[in-house]
Amino acid sequence: MKLTLNNIMAIKRNSKNPLEKYVCNYVINEWQDYDDKTNIFKDVLYHGCQSGVVSALIWYSQTTAFYKKYREQINELLFKTMNGTGLYNLSDLFGERWDKEDPLATDTYNQNLLAWFGFEETLRNIGLQFEQLESYI
Repeated sequence: MKLTLNNIMAIKRNSKNPLEKYVCNYVINEWQDYDDKTNIFKDVLYHGCQSGVVSALIWYSQTTAFYKKYREQINELLFKTMNGTGLYNLSDLFGERWDKEDPLATDTYNQNLLAWFGFEETLRNIGLQFEQLESYI
């Protein structure tokens, strides 16, 4: 499929996943700011949300609210990632960034990490549908 605004809007319209709809809205809102539309995806996927490229996910207050709102969808992504990688320990999956003293992500730091993970993985999954992004994802 070609990376077009209409196709992003179609993905959003056909999705039942609230997190996917949110990420589609991000792409739609960024669309006019990019000449090369693939950079909407590459900026996030190469540099991560931690770079500040997603302005709605910079502060802990934003990321923890995002995590709480989309926790169910993030948990589904986490489960798929664990099954796909064979890594079932979050410390193995996230490395030193994961706070081992908060295994259930009840505190800010791990919620922040999971919010970024959820956004980035959802964007990656959307990007996988477009032929222009195949060699980048």
